[in-house]
Amino acid sequence: MANCLRMAMASSLSCSSSSCSTPSLKRRSFVAQSSTKIPIPPLNPKDPFLSKLASVAATCPDTLLNRPKNSNTPPYLDIFDSPKLMATPAQVERSVSYNEHRPRRPPPDLPSLLLHGRIVYIGMPLVPAVTELVVAELMYLQWMDPKEPIYIYINSTGTTRDDGETVGMETEGFAIYDAMMQLKNEIHTVCVGAAIGQACLLLSAGTKGQRFMMPHAKAMIQQPRVPSSGLMPASDVLIRAKEVIINRDTLVELLAKHTGNSEETVANVMRRPFYMDSSRAKEFGVIDKILWRGQEKIMADAAPSEEWDKLAGIKSLDVI
Repeated sequence: MANCLRMAMASSLSCSSSSCSTPSLKRRSFVAQSSTKIPIPPLNPKDPFLSKLASVAATCPDTLLNRPKNSNTPPYLDIFDSPKLMATPAQVERSVSYNEHRPRRPPPDLPSLLLHGRIVYIGMPLVPAVTELVVAELMYLQWMDPKEPIYIYINSTGTTRDDGETVGMETEGFAIYDAMMQLKNEIHTVCVGAAIGQACLLLSAGTKGQRFMMPHAKAMIQQPRVPSSGLMPASDVLIRAKEVIINRDTLVELLAKHTGNSEETVANVMRRPFYMDSSRAKEFGVIDKILWRGQEKIMADAAPSEEWDKLAGIKSLDVI
């Protein structure tokens, strides 16, 4: 009996020793395998992902070592700045990659690029969405630099469409006008197509001496129009008519202030649509200069009218 127990214990000990030696053998084989050099495929030195990882590892290795354990982002992809569409003016950024055939990032939208050059472009009728954007851009440009001038390019039919239908309230134009008057910056206004109604007011509201017009642009002032009354009661139509008259008087007062004409003169020409080309707008006081390439040199070289009369042999009436 005792001999049987000894033989069982000896067999169990031999089994346990053999089982314990097996993991150590596996560990030694794993260490031997790990010490061997694992072949690595060739790497592209121009790979942006590897270049970025190499630069991060050289400057701040903790970023790669101390990785979050429960992260929803794939490994190392959060190191890259995710590309953002330039949907807001604050995200505008100049880069030579915009001119490349394969840009590295999405280009910004055109209004944002213009805003980067301190240009506010009004190219639509004055509806609430346009007014909101223009006022926000003016406030942003003043916050960026209250001393640099702001350039407003205008090609708008005001609060009406080109066929005369009302699309916005007169207060849309007054809102942009009030924002312009509150700015500390010089405001250079340029008419590049048409400035009708409230848009003509914005054109004339620029800084004196800095109101311009393209040679073939048009300006027009007219009375505000009553919006479509629809099925309104007669009392409501009368209230709207009174409000339109108040807006008309305000428009006449502001145009007289910025053009240098009397309110009676402005009210008389506004009885019907009053169209002005660039020369007539300058005479009326809406603008100060006509933007014509080489105009300054041509006008400087041109002789005055008295010199032309003298060369032509024409005597003035005073001499006769």
